[in-house]
Amino acid sequence: MPQQAATITSLPIAFEVVKAMQADGLDWDEGYRPIGRQALEKIIEAQMAAAVERYLQQLEADDVADRRNGTYRRHLLTELGDIELAVPRTRRYSPVEVIRAYARRTREIDRVILAGFVLGLSTRKVGETLLALLGRAVSATTVSQVAKTLDAAVAAFHRRPLANRYQALMLDGVVLARKTGAGALKRPVLVALGLRPDGKKEIIDFRLAGSESALEWERFLSDLYRRGLTGEGLDMICVDGGKGLLKTLPIVLPQIPVQRCWAHKIRNVLDKVRKADQPKVKRALHKIMHAANVPQARSAARRLADRFEAQYPAAVACLRDDLDELLTCFRYKTEDQRRAVRTTNAIERRFREVRRRTRPMGTFQDRTSMDRILFAVFTHENKSQGVSTLFLLTHNN
Repeated sequence: MPQQAATITSLPIAFEVVKAMQADGLDWDEGYRPIGRQALEKIIEAQMAAAVERYLQQLEADDVADRRNGTYRRHLLTELGDIELAVPRTRRYSPVEVIRAYARRTREIDRVILAGFVLGLSTRKVGETLLALLGRAVSATTVSQVAKTLDAAVAAFHRRPLANRYQALMLDGVVLARKTGAGALKRPVLVALGLRPDGKKEIIDFRLAGSESALEWERFLSDLYRRGLTGEGLDMICVDGGKGLLKTLPIVLPQIPVQRCWAHKIRNVLDKVRKADQPKVKRALHKIMHAANVPQARSAARRLADRFEAQYPAAVACLRDDLDELLTCFRYKTEDQRRAVRTTNAIERRFREVRRRTRPMGTFQDRTSMDRILFAVFTHENKSQGVSTLFLLTHNN
């Protein structure tokens, strides 16, 4: 049976044909791209010429004067590569509706650029990566401009209303570096993570702060409170033990039991112990943490003190001072429940993902770039937990 030739009359149809053939597993290598670019160029230019002709005919019918004014060259990056177009115009009109105001990149290419940015590629490397795909380099400036499309989504994330849907709250500050003219400047990111009753963990919000002072934490937590996170229904709040945060909690979220983070406490205790003895002290600390109930935990703590206080009084005092708040998690009956709330490790793990994706960048260029990449990684992590958040790569022209 003879094959029938399909007539492609529009840019959307051309893209659909290409996608359908790719879906069928056809491997064209680079053979089809030059032909495809030429075809798309002719289609787009013909549609623009027709638009100009319709415009002039309408003006003539309305007895309004205008005339053609030559063409100018513009580049359009498509899935087939770069197309250089001759754009027709009149004195007062250019057919911008034909290719969405002649955007220099199609929406699909913008999404590719954004994906590269979110994955941690530098603006220069994103451009180099797209060179092979498009047959044309994309400048770092262009990538940065596209990345700014995230800004509206970031702002909406920081303003969205919140609800008291969490059984526990984890709060921590993690230090990241950003570039300045005088070198890298280290600043903390304050983070709130909520544990839902179904066990899912959600980054509720984050804030780039100047420090972990009580004032900075009060600003962050007060903003969450105003947006609806009032603490109703919370069983406890797990914290790293920073003085600024501990000072703020009774002001913004009073009367909610505090759980001191076991991971931070173990590190703090071991810092006061000689390296040779650290394994023994760590095992003793684990016996407290993994005890079956509060009485057994306190008995394990007494045994640790009896064994090590003479040699390491500062380490034992570090444990004793916060023991009550280390045992708050024992209000839960099972080990699995306690494990979910006794550390802020869930926040630390998400920052490991941030660092993994941003390692090629070295450090963040500025606060805005930090905000974008943190938003991108955290919303991706929320989505992986099955928590609905704003769609990461939404792009509306």
